[in-house]
Amino acid sequence: MQTLLNNYAAVLLAVGIGVGMVLAALIAARILAPFSPSSAKATPYECGMLPIGRVRVQMNVRYYLYAILFLVFDAEAVFLFPWAVSLVGVGKAAFFEMVLFLGVLAGGLIYAWKKGALEWR
Repeated sequence: MQTLLNNYAAVLLAVGIGVGMVLAALIAARILAPFSPSSAKATPYECGMLPIGRVRVQMNVRYYLYAILFLVFDAEAVFLFPWAVSLVGVGKAAFFEMVLFLGVLAGGLIYAWKKGALEWR
């Protein structure tokens, strides 16, 4: 039990140091960086020309759908590789749980495919 706690202590120490460094950088940037707001700085810059028309352009929802589908299947890969490496030692229960996990993801892929979410229009 003590070895397990020592392993977590190292991780918590690394996370604490990382968070501390990020906070220190943010605070230092806020204190040391010059800050002078003006309307010229607030205008968008586009190739040296003044912007014509609206600055905000409406994005198509399909880009977000592709991003979400990518994240889902990327998360699948993140869980699949460690499972495959330790497959012999984890037993039958972990095998069937991963088969169920892959089945749910395959069902989601089939659903997205049937709905036409993967077709570029």
